[in-house]
Parts: sequence; C-alpha cells; structure tokens
Amino acid sequence: MQDPSLYPDLKAVLEELQQALGAERARHDAGAPLPPDPNVSAFAPRDTRAVLRPGSVADVTALVGAFHRAKAAGAGLPGLQPLSTGRNWGLGSKEPAAGPVVRVELAGLDALRALDTEAGYAVVEPGVTQKELSELLAGTGRMLNVTASSGHTSVLGNTVDRGVGLRHQRTEDLLGLEVVLPDGSVAHIGWWPGDGVHGKGDGFNPLGLGPSLLHLFTQSDLGIVTAAVVRLLPRPLHQSTVRAGFHRETLHQAVDALRTWKANGLIAGVIKVYDTASTATYGGGDTAGGYVAHLSVEGTERSAAALKTALLAEMAETGLFTSVTSSDEEAPADEDVVAHVVHAAYRGSVAHNERMLASATGAAAERVDTDGNGWLFFLPFLPFDGASVVRALDILDRIHLATGIRPGSTVNALDADVIDLVVSFPFDRATQTEAAHRALDLAHLWFGEAGLRPYRLDSGHSRAATGTAGTAGTAEAALQRALREAVDPHGVMAAGRYA
Repeated sequence: MQDPSLYPDLKAVLEELQQALGAERARHDAGAPLPPDPNVSAFAPRDTRAVLRPGSVADVTALVGAFHRAKAAGAGLPGLQPLSTGRNWGLGSKEPAAGPVVRVELAGLDALRALDTEAGYAVVEPGVTQKELSELLAGTGRMLNVTASSGHTSVLGNTVDRGVGLRHQRTEDLLGLEVVLPDGSVAHIGWWPGDGVHGKGDGFNPLGLGPSLLHLFTQSDLGIVTAAVVRLLPRPLHQSTVRAGFHRETLHQAVDALRTWKANGLIAGVIKVYDTASTATYGGGDTAGGYVAHLSVEGTERSAAALKTALLAEMAETGLFTSVTSSDEEAPADEDVVAHVVHAAYRGSVAHNERMLASATGAAAERVDTDGNGWLFFLPFLPFDGASVVRALDILDRIHLATGIRPGSTVNALDADVIDLVVSFPFDRATQTEAAHRALDLAHLWFGEAGLRPYRLDSGHSRAATGTAGTAGTAEAALQRALREAVDPHGVMAAGRYA
C-alpha cells in the first residue's frame, strides 16, 4: 500500500476540485487508497486515490489544469488515469497498469456532437456507445464499424485502444481527436469539421500536412481524449453471410483457401472463424468438434449474387468444408447466437450482442465486473496463412495441458495479410483464478517466443511490467521517452499499459 505521507498535497487539490466540479463528481480518500472495484478478469487491484467524474470538457480542463499547476509547483500527486465507460472487459476493466492513480471516468461526456450521414462522419464523446450510434444510423445509407462486444461499450474508448470491428481495425475509421493536454489546454488533432481549417467540403485528410500527430494519442497516456471524429461507412446495398464449417484436420488448408478468396475480392469485411471452445463460450450452434467461418458477401444485388455464386463454387471444389449455408437462403437457428451477432454486425447492428455477452459472462453489461464469470483476453496479430494459425493453436493446446484452462480462439482476418487472433480464457472466479492467470502468463511467454506479440495489452501485462518497452529498439524507446518529457514534463498523466 502506498504511504499516504508521499501525497501531502493531494487533499488540498481534491478539495479544490470538489468545489469546481461538485462533491458528487469527486470521490476520494486522500490518506489511503479507495476500496477496489471488482473486475471480471480478477486482476489485482491497484492503488486508486480518487475518482473524478467530469460532466463536460470544461470540467476536464479544470481538473487537468489543477493537477498541472500543483505538480509544476512541486506538489507530490499521483498521475491521472482516464477511461471512457470502463468496460474494457478481459483486459482489466477500470484497473490501471500501476498505482497510485487518480481515475478520471469520462462516461458523463456522452454527447453526440455531430452526425453527418451525407459526408460520412460523427463526432462522439467518450460516453457515446456503439448501440446508441448504430441505432441512430439505422435506415440511413451509412453504418458504424461495430464490434462483436456489448452495445454498451464506448465507440471512442475502443477506437483509441485500437480495437477491431467487423470491417477493419477501428483506427482506420479515426479522422480526428479532441485532446486535453497535460497543461490543461485543448487541441484538435487530425481532421476536425468546422474548425476554420477543415470542413466537410475538403475531403477527409486525417494525416494533415507534415508529421501526423493523430496516433500519438491512440494507446497513449499523453492526454485525455474528450471527443473523436469517426468515419461512417457506406452501407452495402446487398449483403449476405456465408457460414462454413470445417475440422481441425483441414485447418491449414481452409485458412489458406480463405486467404485466397479474401485477397481476390470474393469476401468483404473481416473474416471470423470461431473454434469449438469459443463457439461454446459465446453461444454458437453445434460445430461437431470443428470450426465455423463467417464470411460477408456484398455489393449491388447483381454483383453480390455473382460473388456468392463464385465463392460457393470455389468452396465446393476444395472439398474442405463440411457444411455451407447462406443467410439469405437459410436463417441461423435461434440458439446460434454467434451467427446472429456476426450477421447483424456485418450490417452495422449490435442488436444481438447482449445475448453473446450474457452467454460468455452470465451477466448483463452493468453487472459483468461484479457478477460475471471470469474472463481474460490475449490478442496477438498473426500472418494470414494456415501454418501460422496452426502454430498458434498448437500453443493454445500446450497452455490447456499445462493449466487445465481451455482457451477459446477467434480468427479475425482483417485483410489478406493480417489476422487478429482473439484468445479468450473463461474461468470460474471462485476456483480457477490462479490457473487462468497462469494460462495468460504462458500465452505472453510462449507466443512471444514464437515472435507473435499482442497488439493490445491488459492491465497486468503492461509494456513496463513485461519488460517489452524497448523491444522495438533503443532508438524508438528513447524517442518515446523524449516525447513524453516534451508533452508531459511534470508527469500529470499516469503511465498506462503502453508506457
């Protein structure tokens, strides 16, 4: 536990913020850590000294400014840890990478500031959920690149953590950010509508001129993101989802065939392949011990029909697939939650996502951390080829043998070259927490030894904690340190998972 005497100035700053924000928006015990919040992953709690809940950007600038002034004057204070809705399930929920921190919860910033379906963008604050935005877009010619997670998750939060939707990685949708910098000033980064420089008539140019600053603030602890401009995608005129089953024995060949069809334009969006364990966790139909691939085929009515005919013929010729069905010819069974979720998500809808969440955790969104079954994630990138997928799943088999925890895996083929492999570790929080965390540790170790590293981290495996901060090379690590020193010389922001 952190010695309270190390923060003699914290009480005065927090009392100042209670006056500025209102007592209901500033909860703290300056002399000791707050009671820990539960998290569905059962990560050990870190020292959190206060929780601030701003209701506006002005509140955020006020609290950051107060910490900046105090730290610049030499006060000893914990850093600020921002989060959106805190529903980062499987990766730590609200837990910071390390304590002590003062947590800044941004769910109260929940305005949809702009929605332009003609130009194709929305300006969202951290509290705007993908359910809210996707429902507003229903019936329009635009759709959101949704994820298969709960509809109650933050669009902004998942985007700046580089999450993956059913179309591509969400960073591809990111056009601009509004950031409160560590000195309390506000900056608009990238493309921003109506700022006097950019406008909807100039075409999207998120990278601007010269060095781009946009991704300095994704997976970043260099400021607090209070709004994002996200791209809204054209809604396909016609879409159908092909579901194809196959067995482990033909996994290598099936993955290679899927890559060929993706590379040559027969399949749109992200290819999703669920194994038996993940299908059971998320609520899929009977896979008969095998795998199920979900493939989106889309275009105009005529082109989509031609693509589907060609794809089905190609699949039949391989002899690899034990079953092939199409959503516009055979609707999935009601109990096949996975099929319903994926088909809707390809169309920009999260109408079925809560069923999947309930199947995986046994709880609704607002109760996952308190009442849900144990849940951990490991998220490496793989090359899109059969040999790499087989190698990855062999590692998961080794983890099962070593720990008794059966990992589930979902292949998310982002394009013709890259797979996001979602590895889930479901566990009983009362009896299997130690084994599940051992399984996660082994995933980091054994995948790392194979050169397959995660693209997102959990609160227990930050770059600092795992010693990987310098793996990209000492020059890159030095540059990152120099940027942090330049942007946040007084350490207003707490070091995050990617520091």
